[in-house]
Amino acid sequence: MTKPGKERNENKYSDVLIIGAGIAGLCLGIKIAQRFCDKKIVILSKDRPGESNTRYAQGGIAVVTDLKKDSFQQHIADTLLAGDGLCNEEVVRCVVKEGPDRLKELEEWGTVFDKSSYGLDLGLEGGHSAHRIIHKKDKTGFHIIDSLLRMIARFPNVEILWNTLAVDLLTAEDKENNQCIGATYIPNNSNKIRSIQSSFTVLSTGGIGQIYSVTTNPNIATGDGIAIAYRAGAKIRDMQFVQFHPTALDAPKEDTTFLISEALRGFGAYLITRDGNRFMFKYDKRGEMASRDIVSRAIFNESLYQPVYIDCRHLDKRDLITHFPNIYQKCLSLGLDITCELVPVLPAAHYLCGGIDTNLCAQTSINGLYAIGECARTGLHGANRLASNSLLEALVFAHFCFQDIETRMFRFVETVFPSEILIIHNSPSDKLLAIQSKLKLTMSEKAGIIRTNEGLMAGLDIVRELSVELELVFQEFGMSWMFCETRNLLIVATLVLQQSLNQKENRGTFYNYDNQEVVNPILKHHV
Repeated sequence: MTKPGKERNENKYSDVLIIGAGIAGLCLGIKIAQRFCDKKIVILSKDRPGESNTRYAQGGIAVVTDLKKDSFQQHIADTLLAGDGLCNEEVVRCVVKEGPDRLKELEEWGTVFDKSSYGLDLGLEGGHSAHRIIHKKDKTGFHIIDSLLRMIARFPNVEILWNTLAVDLLTAEDKENNQCIGATYIPNNSNKIRSIQSSFTVLSTGGIGQIYSVTTNPNIATGDGIAIAYRAGAKIRDMQFVQFHPTALDAPKEDTTFLISEALRGFGAYLITRDGNRFMFKYDKRGEMASRDIVSRAIFNESLYQPVYIDCRHLDKRDLITHFPNIYQKCLSLGLDITCELVPVLPAAHYLCGGIDTNLCAQTSINGLYAIGECARTGLHGANRLASNSLLEALVFAHFCFQDIETRMFRFVETVFPSEILIIHNSPSDKLLAIQSKLKLTMSEKAGIIRTNEGLMAGLDIVRELSVELELVFQEFGMSWMFCETRNLLIVATLVLQQSLNQKENRGTFYNYDNQEVVNPILKHHV
């Protein structure tokens, strides 16, 4: 789907190419730069400094630090329970036990977390049996990204290309393997697609939230890493397990969806209907502290009859504002005082539990290609992610990825680059926006919290039609930034729909009315 231009390619080279500048990508970049001062690391980020899914993580990082009131085994058990029987237990154990060391490292790099008189101030979130959430008020991700950006700026061997979009992976195929040798990309304010050679390429591109109409993800979360990995032949798994956060702020006039952190319920807030009914205990014995899949379906079900709210009115006003200043100020700006008013909420697409299939070393099915963070399917989350395990996973797998690259750093990879660059054009934004809008509506209706076989098949038909429309746009106008994002959205939507149809059991985040209910011996609940 590319059209070659006539100018010679201005190639770049890196020893390690990292695509994505959230917590996973930046941590990896820091670790490699520290270890190999003579190696070149290039990081591509499609937006401005700090903009990533990590930035919007309110709750924190789940790490066992208080061995008197908590244990690794408890955290492991909670993760397995939330994952509804589909977690890779070996991965779970490795990640949980690695958590304290990775947290210490993050603190050494300058991240400061909230403290109490007893040490770290530990929060509680849904699905957790103990207080173990490390946080910085309700803007944990923002503070982590800020400290990582300041840390990575110290290394002269790291080059970060901001406002740069990765287009495709470069691969050198032979009879025995598929080898990743770099990527093509659109530089900032450029009308040309360029290539970058790399011995190692790492995808850390975040999630896919923008395939849905209502999502907590930023606009850049268009599934780029998963789509380009898929086009290159990488194995993609578990795309049917899309986690919806139960409590996004229901503010239809807002351009973006604001997250109401799970930590607020851990702090003591209730979920109630308009008539004052606290309904969660009829769905799960843990009430508001049930895992996200259960709470989301419960809210979805209750919302069929009347609106659902978060109720903080019984909580101490001063403590509430102190612990959740960001949520308080955001709601106040919309005319809602959470200390004395009910806050309307609804579920929103939040996190992908599947993605690019990797092993414990973060290796994909393509040689030389790694995936870390949300775009990777590591086996940690199974069918449903335990709250605040995502930042933990990113930290740990950035470390595992670093360890593997460290052992292979001095290999030599012979590569051959395209002799010509590709010229991009200005695709008609109105046509591409129309395709994106119809896609989001389709996925929200056909592949949301509750699905049916008929809806999924209808969704696939619509996405195929939209893909034909996109091809016609390309034939007439050529390649562009918006075209690439739209193509990626259609690919990941197709994967979600196809793998949803293949899922014959209702597990975790996945619920299909047409499937027979499976009673999991690990987790028994109903909707």
